[in-house]
Amino acid sequence: MAANLVVPSDITILEAKTKVGKRRLRLLERTGLLCTAPMLHIHYSKMDRGDMRAVLTKRYDPEDTSELVDILKRRQASVSKQVVSKNFMWGTAGTMTGLVWWSFRRYNYQSRLVALPFVFYGGTFVGRVLGDIITGRNAEYARDRFLGQLPAKIYYAPPAES
Repeated sequence: MAANLVVPSDITILEAKTKVGKRRLRLLERTGLLCTAPMLHIHYSKMDRGDMRAVLTKRYDPEDTSELVDILKRRQASVSKQVVSKNFMWGTAGTMTGLVWWSFRRYNYQSRLVALPFVFYGGTFVGRVLGDIITGRNAEYARDRFLGQLPAKIYYAPPAES
């Protein structure tokens, strides 16, 4: 049985070829990456925290107007919106949980503990919607969102021999 070989995807190779330096991460991007949950890669169909950081830290030539650099900048902007919206997701969930804790201040702790997990879970959905609206991710074109979700690594598939 052959072992699976993980290689960079096509878009990752293009990013490495066209970058001209390192870009500093903004504050909300840094905290959004910290708020991103770890990922177990089974099929390498999504980007994990390290892959997102790698996309966000690449700088491209601002004077280059080629289609390739435009695609890579759109991918970077989409990943940035995705990462920044994580801050609002967890912040809203925490705020809603804190407000429920405060509104149940006259009740015993058992009633608080029953309500908190459900409100926190619901708060992540409300926060995801709020984060998408605040970052402008809900108005993003589908092709830009698709570019932002392309995986950075894939399994190597050798060409079929005929």
